[in-house]
Amino acid sequence: MTTLTPPVTVPDLSFLLQHTGHVLRTQVTAALAEIGLTPRMHCVLVHALEEERTQIQLAEIGDMDKTTMVVTVDALEKAGYAERRPSSKDRRARIIAVTERGAEIAERSRAIVDGVHAGVLDALPEDERAVFVRALERLVTGHLAEPADCPSPVRRARQRNG
Repeated sequence: MTTLTPPVTVPDLSFLLQHTGHVLRTQVTAALAEIGLTPRMHCVLVHALEEERTQIQLAEIGDMDKTTMVVTVDALEKAGYAERRPSSKDRRARIIAVTERGAEIAERSRAIVDGVHAGVLDALPEDERAVFVRALERLVTGHLAEPADCPSPVRRARQRNG
């Protein structure tokens, strides 16, 4: 007895988005590894440079749990790229301050990440690039802005890293 597979009537967006997201993350990870950074380290540096932020705020931006954030900041401190300091706004809070060396490496990492992203866009015909980005932005801010409530947890994707 043979079973017939139902016909596909809509493209498998889950596969397409998951696969391209995974491959893009591996490309960014490999490119950043060339300067000794991880995507998490890049994320912390870039967002800590934007404004005074606590470790907890940076962990939320990078979708990191407390342990991962501590390990990431420890690695940044060991490399001389960041340090924990008291906040100028609230002396009880501690912020992650980027050092001069950290700002320099963040500038390099930003250029690397931008280069990887540009490479992806360059793989598309020029007239499709802006349309593609607008469509993704519309989904991220609209229909796919928030995860659905579901009975079993689904691992959350990282937030934008800049």
